[in-house]
Amino acid sequence: MKEGTNKTGTIISVALITMLLQAVFTNAFNVARHTPFQRPPLASCGPTRRRIQVAASIRLFSSDSDINTVEGNEKVENKTDPLEEYRNKSNRRDQVFSAISGDGGIKVTVCTIRNLVNDFMIQQTMTQVPSEALGRTMTCALLMANGIQDEQVVQITIKSDGPLRGVVGIANGKGELRGYVGTPALGEMPLTEAVGKGLVQIVKNHPAWPRPYNGITAIRHGDIDRDVGIYLAESEQRSCALAAATSINGILCNAAGGYLIEQLPDVDPNVVQQVEQNLAKLVEMDGGEKLPTNLLLNGVTPLEIVETILAGLDMQPLQQMEPTLSCECNEERLFRALRMLPREEVEDILEKEEEISARCHFCGTEYRMTPPELRKRLDEAKGDPTRIGKTWEEVVDDEETEPSK
Repeated sequence: MKEGTNKTGTIISVALITMLLQAVFTNAFNVARHTPFQRPPLASCGPTRRRIQVAASIRLFSSDSDINTVEGNEKVENKTDPLEEYRNKSNRRDQVFSAISGDGGIKVTVCTIRNLVNDFMIQQTMTQVPSEALGRTMTCALLMANGIQDEQVVQITIKSDGPLRGVVGIANGKGELRGYVGTPALGEMPLTEAVGKGLVQIVKNHPAWPRPYNGITAIRHGDIDRDVGIYLAESEQRSCALAAATSINGILCNAAGGYLIEQLPDVDPNVVQQVEQNLAKLVEMDGGEKLPTNLLLNGVTPLEIVETILAGLDMQPLQQMEPTLSCECNEERLFRALRMLPREEVEDILEKEEEISARCHFCGTEYRMTPPELRKRLDEAKGDPTRIGKTWEEVVDDEETEPSK
């Protein structure tokens, strides 16, 4: 009797184990059906749907793997966006982005500098027209400086007879900018009237160069970007298309930026024709007179503008950077300027003024020196104040260690 009972218990145990194994394999099969390749719609996932969406959005900022584990054994596949690092949603940050066509014949550089223009407006207390002039000048300088060596500098000077009294914009290869206008506060008037007639001067320099490169052309339009484009075509013989514009409402810059399209040597004529067609589409997309202002206002980013211009030409990203304000002013520069004056003139100034003060045109910083302090420093100063490229301490050290002749 006991023996029969044992056999029956064994049979029942085997049956239970078989049922358990079937349940395990059934669950495993159901899990397999919900793999990333055959997962059910997110709408049917209930509370899991939100977690999957969040995981998918976070995935865009990760480059470790193409598959994320969301919950338990469930995995969601998201391919990494190869252009994610160049995206700039709604142009929230200032950006310079450049790319080249697949055949190497066309280079395109696009920038947005709305935040920088707002900073300039605050630093220099500028009204709308001067802000527009400086914004366009800085955009052109930044576009021209893209791709050069970090230490190299591009300076654009608008020397004109209009009430604006000129504009200066300087950019280097690191995307550092500074600039100023002659008259920060002007009433409402067309930009061309504010600029007037005169010259466009472009200076390119590098600390290792024996002398800077200098080019000059006449102002023909007064809207700055077209005049700089004429300079590039006539003085540097560069085949290019340049546009720069701003959108300023009162004391706020809503958009600022531009693009530079450069035709490189030995480019295929068919590629040039394609770029011309793409550029026509871009103009139509903007729909305004100050290209590419409307595009920037609508949140079109530099990457998207480049993609439009190089559509069908296998765009290859080159570089991106975030431009910054950078001023090189300091108290030593004020002292150097005073040293370059005859001592008699300096003494005359000291007798009439309680202190010597100077305000930086670029950043607005004000420096002050009292007469006793200035006299003491003038008496102790050594070296030639016209020597540029070294600090005063380096100049003095060089002269002290220089062998006598």
